[in-house]
Amino acid sequence: MSVKRGETELNYDKELIAGKLRRWERYMANYKLPAWEEIPDFGLYMEQVIGLLQQYLDYLPPELKDQQFITAAAVNNYVRTKVMPEPRKKKYYRIHLAYLIMICTLKQSMSIAVLQKMIPMNISEDEVQSIYESYANHHRVATEVFVKQIRGIAGRILDHEEVSEYAAETVSDLIAMSAVISGFSGLLANKLLLLEGKPLEGQAID
Repeated sequence: MSVKRGETELNYDKELIAGKLRRWERYMANYKLPAWEEIPDFGLYMEQVIGLLQQYLDYLPPELKDQQFITAAAVNNYVRTKVMPEPRKKKYYRIHLAYLIMICTLKQSMSIAVLQKMIPMNISEDEVQSIYESYANHHRVATEVFVKQIRGIAGRILDHEEVSEYAAETVSDLIAMSAVISGFSGLLANKLLLLEGKPLEGQAID
């Protein structure tokens, strides 16, 4: 069933949506986070950090880019609440940028408290590097899965020759399905992190 406003299907131009989805699909197919060695480590001021993050995380659809997804106030808050290390003499280095890249790409689907389980504080730079490199690899794999998923559920809108039986009939259907998938994915990640170290039911921890 399609998402409706009153009795009328939400008004979308299918050809416009299909064109934008194809362009975004091509972009995402080639997108990856910067390698650890590609992140500068010579000390950046806040304004430079914000600009660099916007460059690194440039996968937002053009319509959303005007919305500030990272601000100086947000970075200061992450430092204040000990989600990431403090800057050194007001300058940010590779380790800070690695934290921020992970925080910015995860915060839409995870609470800060749960996110801290994935990227803990008070660990060595070598440990941060290991976590970041693993995360960047997972991000790349997840991006590939996401692109395939979109091709599946948007097949009818994109007029693919082979269409999944689960493909959305309309743009409104695609919006609803995408929102539900996002919600379930976030719930799964949060649930698994919260279960860390807990025994099976009836099983004691040694």
